[in-house]
Amino acid sequence: MSNKGLYFSKRVLNFLYQLEVPQGLPPDIQTLNPYPDEEVRRVTALFYNKFYHDRKNRKLILGINPGRFGAGVTGIPFTDPVRLQDQCQINNHFDKRGELSSEFVYRLIEKMGGAEHFYTHFYIGAVSPLGFTKNGKNYNYYDSIDLKRTLKPYIIESLIGQISFGLDTHTCFCMGQGKNFEYLTMLNTEMRLFKKIVALPHPRWVMQYRRKELEFWLNETIQLLIKS
Repeated sequence: MSNKGLYFSKRVLNFLYQLEVPQGLPPDIQTLNPYPDEEVRRVTALFYNKFYHDRKNRKLILGINPGRFGAGVTGIPFTDPVRLQDQCQINNHFDKRGELSSEFVYRLIEKMGGAEHFYTHFYIGAVSPLGFTKNGKNYNYYDSIDLKRTLKPYIIESLIGQISFGLDTHTCFCMGQGKNFEYLTMLNTEMRLFKKIVALPHPRWVMQYRRKELEFWLNETIQLLIKS
């Protein structure tokens, strides 16, 4: 389906609702795909139509892949049910369980002027828009060589699909300064999707290991976003 003439919100929703589970995954890996769920479709439609009902270009921030308590529940990257209701003002029927990465991101969003202002300028996606679990726990796309190799065509297709929403390809901001950044940099060297990739501190790393320095890392992230 052509994206020509569509609002940014419609482009995102078309993409998310048409996601298919990648084929050939290792047998012990399960996929997190929340988008067939009726409540997920309801809240994602409300979210994207509220904040992205326009044709503006935005800067891209890429996380790793959805987790069980954030986007794996709501369908919205780094947005858990608590933040979806309180900060985005979208009532939902999900279990109101908070998620550390989402807490960091929405503290960042508040410091940058609130959700409406932030989402006018930025779109948050993921290198893999579907998540993964192994033995009931979150599993990242790069956690095994086999999974990473199998997912490469899917990830490339997904990145191209996200760029087509109307994203500025000069700078891609990457959540995480470790394996996510390394893989995205390697992929970009091959595909030339972005002119440069800037690594941001990963929200979960900050919340788990640098919580006492939270304000420093929030301000550090803001400086990277506004100066790169």
